[in-house]
Amino acid sequence: MDRRLAQLPCGYINTNEQYTIIDVNETFLQWTNYRLEELYGQHLEKLFSSSSKLIFHSYFYPNMAMYQFVDELFINIQNAAGQTMPCLVNAKQVNMEGENFVDIVMMPMNKRIEYEREVRQAKLLLEEAYNEKTIAHEHLQQINKKIEEKQQQLIQMNEELQYISNTDNLTGIGNRRFFHQKLQIHIEQFNKHGIPFSLLVMDIDHFKQVNDIYGHAIGDLVLAQLGVLLKTAARDQDIPARFGGEEFILLLGQTDEEKAFEIAQQLIKQFEKTIWPSVGRLTVSIGCTTFKKGDTESSVFEHADDALYESKRNGRNQATQYEAMKRM
Repeated sequence: MDRRLAQLPCGYINTNEQYTIIDVNETFLQWTNYRLEELYGQHLEKLFSSSSKLIFHSYFYPNMAMYQFVDELFINIQNAAGQTMPCLVNAKQVNMEGENFVDIVMMPMNKRIEYEREVRQAKLLLEEAYNEKTIAHEHLQQINKKIEEKQQQLIQMNEELQYISNTDNLTGIGNRRFFHQKLQIHIEQFNKHGIPFSLLVMDIDHFKQVNDIYGHAIGDLVLAQLGVLLKTAARDQDIPARFGGEEFILLLGQTDEEKAFEIAQQLIKQFEKTIWPSVGRLTVSIGCTTFKKGDTESSVFEHADDALYESKRNGRNQATQYEAMKRM
């Protein structure tokens, strides 16, 4: 396992499509006191009690089958000693070289639950203090201070959880979930105020060869660098995101057809000049489209994806605009 994944500040489990555990990071093993050999080859349900299995069968599996991801599922798991551990679970199905895998991230909720319990207790103490006329004003101030401290801790924990759920671990840019959130906002602004926006979908040409020749570790470095390049190239109104595998997205805010295609061509030139880690030169193909009246979240992505495949059919290392392609 990649060292960064092994030491993430959250539990990470990788399974096959049948939810048989393939790999577990060190953080999860430390939290649960399991040894890797105790989990390797076991079904994911080994971690759950009967009641938790019921939740998995009624919510987790159906959502994975329909959408290939699950967001923020609160569930109890069992550690090696059989003790209950509340966790927040996010999962996503990924395809690597034609084979489906499931990446699962778990965040323990013990501290957060304890903080919430302490906040509730502190508020009760404050109410009692107000009802007791003999309580000193200094004591009230101390209780207030504790409440503020706990609330700040909760706010920080919520912000950290939101960042983790919206960020691609490998590249540090937005993930698929974050992209869909921002896309919905742009569609609402277009429908209400007519604010234009465009979409670039891109992936690295012949990326499978990079993994085959140099290995997945170098492949991950290439993907990480592409994330950095997109983040650097993005304007204030743009949203870079990793859609999955080697496919990336750049959501161009306040951008019409002409400007969107100009940006796509600039990116093609920039990527072609880039020296990629341990690989040297690589190229990227891009599909470009602009949201129009009558478009939907699905259709605008399909248009950009169609343009991307047209770029690949025409020799790669180029950008294709969907609107121009349809006019031909």
